[in-house]
Amino acid sequence: MATQSSAPDENNAWRLDTPGIAGWTRTARADDPNKYFMVSTDGHVQEPADLWRTRIDAAYRDRLPGVAVDAEGRKYQKTEGFRPVRIRNIVFEGEDRLRNGAGETPEQRLADLNRDGVDAEVLFPNKGLTIWATPDAEFSQAMCRVWNDWAWEVFGNYNDRLSPMGCIASADIDGAIREIQRVAALGFRGLALPCKPIWGPPDHEHLNYNLPEFDPLWACITEVDLPITFHVSTGRDPRTSRGNGGAVVNYAVHSLAPTMEPIANLCASGVLERFPELRFGSVEAGIGWVPWTIWALDEAYRKHHMFVRPKLARMPSDHFRACGFATFQEDKPGLDLAREHDLVGNFLWANDYPHHEGTWPHSAAAIERTMGQLTDGERAKILGLNAARIFRFPIPERYHAQEDVKAFLNR
Repeated sequence: MATQSSAPDENNAWRLDTPGIAGWTRTARADDPNKYFMVSTDGHVQEPADLWRTRIDAAYRDRLPGVAVDAEGRKYQKTEGFRPVRIRNIVFEGEDRLRNGAGETPEQRLADLNRDGVDAEVLFPNKGLTIWATPDAEFSQAMCRVWNDWAWEVFGNYNDRLSPMGCIASADIDGAIREIQRVAALGFRGLALPCKPIWGPPDHEHLNYNLPEFDPLWACITEVDLPITFHVSTGRDPRTSRGNGGAVVNYAVHSLAPTMEPIANLCASGVLERFPELRFGSVEAGIGWVPWTIWALDEAYRKHHMFVRPKLARMPSDHFRACGFATFQEDKPGLDLAREHDLVGNFLWANDYPHHEGTWPHSAAAIERTMGQLTDGERAKILGLNAARIFRFPIPERYHAQEDVKAFLNR
């Protein structure tokens, strides 16, 4: 099997495996003069450790996430909506160490993205993914405002290439509307809402996105015309399994899988018939589940028609194809199903820089391993053009002569 030129440590050597690019007219390789336009629709910032402590209202300061020490001197991560998690001294080496500290400044990010062939990036919190981990929506909104202020201060001048999402605590509906209007006026390209409006285990009494109480929120988002993102691990505690295999179980079951819920809520509830201009999608949860999910929603609608309220003018799958999207890093099963289920226009690639589950700095090899079955035009959409349409990224002039880019610009 061919490999790209580089020599990472033995734990990451597999990342260089590639079947090659025979038959490809364009590639994802950074040094290819006929490279695809590429947008990573999921990247994570490196916030200062004291960001919230130095900026948030004093009334909330003692409730912020932090480190607690027990009577035996063991350290635990404390977060209001999480169970305490033991902090272990893991030594990162090789490329894993490189990832762990990458992306601290916009200039460093741009250099690292250039190395990976990436032209633009959608940015999410890193430490800040805990800003939704509380059932107190006003506290969550206060943490969101701190992140939004800092993110725009740091990345606002780079917004054409490094675009942070405006974080919103949606359970505080009035506060959410005010914050959405504020970040839209600043120039944010999109919004990040939690997968569930109220953090924690399922409770049928809690508000959820299928309910009409959220119509004022959808009306506001429609008015400012920004896409909604639902990032993994923002609904309930993903760290619920402990012991053997817990890291794998928590990632797959408690972090990725719950991202299905907001997608189902919007597609099956009539929200999109009242607000057909909404654009929304899951982030970092992969795409292989999407064909099954929209198929299952349609099946439930047809076979449980006697129970369904309200009746829909369009099937749930049609609503997803018209309004929804999903991002992935490496998901060959999902890509294998993209054309068959008419989802090429709904899937968006990401390198998840600088996280370990991402593909940086060997994204070209990952793309070659997983996208060989797609046509050149399908790859172009998934790697960048879909993101340019949804998040309204400008496409650099170097790509304007490519036929599909030319058609996109003239649409």
